Amino acid sequence: MAEPFSVRVTVRGYETDVQGHLNQAVYLNYAEHARWTLLRAAGVGQSRLISRGVGPVALETTIRYKRELLAGDEVDVTCEFEWSGGKVFHIRQEIRKTDGTVAAEIVATGGVMDLEQRKLVADPREIFKELADDLSLFGL
Repeated sequence: MAEPFSVRVTVRGYETDVQGHLNQAVYLNYAEHARWTLLRAAGVGQSRLISRGVGPVALETTIRYKRELLAGDEVDVTCEFEWSGGKVFHIRQEIRKTDGTVAAEIVATGGVMDLEQRKLVADPREIFKELADDLSLFGL
C-alpha cells in the first residue's frame, strides 16, 4: 500500500501553551492545512470549487492526543480519504514526529456543500472526480 499524502510542519513557539506543548487547537489547524494542501495537489483549489458552486464542509472532527509536541519539533501530517457511499466521507490523519512517533490521530467527517442550495451534494466523489486532476490523492 502506498504511503498516505503528507505535509511537513515545524511547531512554532507561539503555537505552544504555558506547559510548552503544542496548543490543542493548533492540531486542527495542522489537519486542515494538510487537507487543503492535498486538495491543491490534486488540482482542486478554492477558485475551482467556488466556480463549480461547491465547497468542502467539516461535519465532525475527533482528535486523539498521544504524545506531546514542543516548539521546534518537525512533524508530518498525513491525509487519507475513506469513502463509504452517501453524502459524507471520512479523512483519517496522523501527526507523526520525524522519528515515526504518532503524536495525534485525527478522524474528520466531511461533505461537499452546494453553495446555492446550502445542502450536501448526494455523492461528493462525483464532485472530486469532476474537478480533480489527480484522483489517486482521494483514493479514487
